[in-house]
Amino acid sequence: MSLIFGIETSCDETACAIVRDGREVLASAVATQIAKHAAHGGVVPELAAREHLEALDVVAEEAFRTAGVGPESIDAVAVTNGPGLMPALLVGVSYAKGLAVNWGRPLIGCNHFMAHIYGAFLHDDGYLLLTRKETYPILALVVSGGHSSLVLIEEDGKATHLGCTIDDAAGEALDKGSKLLGLGYPGGPAIQKAAAGGDVKRYHFPRPLTGTAGKALALEHQYNFSFSGVKTALLYQVREARETNADTKSDFIRDISASYQEAIVDVLSRKAIKAARDFNAHTVVVAGGVACNGELRRRMQQLIPPSMLLRLAEPRFCTDNAAMVGGLGYYYFRDGVFSPLSLDAFARLPKISRVPFAAVAQ
Repeated sequence: MSLIFGIETSCDETACAIVRDGREVLASAVATQIAKHAAHGGVVPELAAREHLEALDVVAEEAFRTAGVGPESIDAVAVTNGPGLMPALLVGVSYAKGLAVNWGRPLIGCNHFMAHIYGAFLHDDGYLLLTRKETYPILALVVSGGHSSLVLIEEDGKATHLGCTIDDAAGEALDKGSKLLGLGYPGGPAIQKAAAGGDVKRYHFPRPLTGTAGKALALEHQYNFSFSGVKTALLYQVREARETNADTKSDFIRDISASYQEAIVDVLSRKAIKAARDFNAHTVVVAGGVACNGELRRRMQQLIPPSMLLRLAEPRFCTDNAAMVGGLGYYYFRDGVFSPLSLDAFARLPKISRVPFAAVAQ
């Protein structure tokens, strides 16, 4: 039995968790900073870092209290060291190093993006699926404020990036769209709430890189995403509505929110299903903060072919959390893959070529 202490500070959530053997979440404590950043309409990196400094001890103590264990029971410290906001990441990495030295335990740096994928298997005995060869290939759609990516995972652990966003990520487009509409932060939940009961066809928004714009889609973009054009189209619609005072009507906000959300969900789901079919995926995973969106979850459930298994990350494991970090960290601990105390943080997502939790590695 192995207990991994996970730490997550890549953006605006301060999180600590204790996970047994990569699958049993004994504790998952999260302190949100939404109220702090709402006034700015988005996350301020330096403010996020200061808030992490304030919250880490409190959140760590809560995790230990909930799990009913002490630091002496911990076998390793796993921490997100990228991608994310550098000031925020450095706080978490430094804190993890201090704990590792103080407790005399190994340090494990974890990729936040990869942890999101693993988070989809943290519930309903999902870890068992990872041990079965028939689960593979896995097509993972990872959607958040910083990422809109498709990754193919084989049973031997080989991972291939099929596509990513070439400009704005889906979560970023939702945040910026919400700000344009005056709905607040975070944008995804605000737009979903405003869109309830709205007419998704009242306003037209483009579906970039889907081959629906009257010209052939370049092969290099068939699995890529682009949401900047959708956001720009919203800006023009809002400007036009303000000129006619239509933006003051509740049906305008409801219908334009619904139409905007529909465009983003349509592109995400259409691309994911296409990639899954093209690569004969047996399992499709949807993970990351935007995977909490109810319409995206419903659309994927509607479109998934009968021959494929759909794994939607549980909402508590969609948004940033440390359970997914502790879960992923277990596999590195099991394999004796540790990080030096010189471990650094990185802001941008590197190409992932392998994952440690595939069937052949079990």
